[in-house]
Amino acid sequence: MSDSPYGDLDRPPLHEAALQRALVRPGGLWREVRVVPETGSTNADLAARAREGAPEGTVLVTELQTAGRGRLGRSWTAPTRSGLMFSMLLRPAVPVPMLGWMPLLTGVAVATAVRRMTAWSETGEGFLAGERTPERGDAAVDARLKWPNDLLVGERKLAGILVERVEGALVVGVGLNVGLREAELPVPAATSLAIEGAPLSDRAPLLRAILRETGTWYREWTALEGDPETSGLRTAYKDLCTTLGRTVRVELPGDETLHGTVRDIDGAGRLVVAGPRGDTAVSAGDVVHVR
Repeated sequence: MSDSPYGDLDRPPLHEAALQRALVRPGGLWREVRVVPETGSTNADLAARAREGAPEGTVLVTELQTAGRGRLGRSWTAPTRSGLMFSMLLRPAVPVPMLGWMPLLTGVAVATAVRRMTAWSETGEGFLAGERTPERGDAAVDARLKWPNDLLVGERKLAGILVERVEGALVVGVGLNVGLREAELPVPAATSLAIEGAPLSDRAPLLRAILRETGTWYREWTALEGDPETSGLRTAYKDLCTTLGRTVRVELPGDETLHGTVRDIDGAGRLVVAGPRGDTAVSAGDVVHVR
């Protein structure tokens, strides 16, 4: 018997062998998908493997993360099996100035997969279990992107992305709230797919969809040497970005604050903010949407 009031059947485990069979293919991006029951941080673990020479396409997933980190060192916690916590090891052969697109690319992939996998059938009979593109008329959880690395539904945070450079590689971490109930949320500003009406008890199809979407975008983007225009990445990101057109407050490094209206996402993935002194391109900062 489980100690959880919701029971184990409500939060089934991920199966490493099944994920390996579904995702690891000759010539494909994903080389290894490992699932561990618990760890401190998948990013930290995969960074250590990167230093040891682990290949691109290594993925580490955990059922419980006890020391997960977001931007600015913020903690990220969730009950066992209530979300998707995983990291990907990538070695993109693109110009260094284009590496800033990696968290944005990941955001596009995660948001697209979430929207597709939580679509309603046309009969309104419930959320789809298959990995398919929603047909016209389907309604989806309206997952949107907050620059640079958060997924929101409305103004509540559904997922976070953390990209770290490790000796020429990138470790890309994703934390996505799937089955959390209101009482389990770490902060009131968070949400989950369950809270938004998409009770996906089996997280495996969603994880497969995210990794496949990431692989598709990553292969296209790197084949075009990181060009966000010809790959379509900049257009896709702007279509999903809820920060565009918003009045914002940006907390910049060095205790500076920028106030203004977001006018664009430029070719380097930077936020272009129109303020009192004209346009400012921001490559790093904590963005607050001003109501």
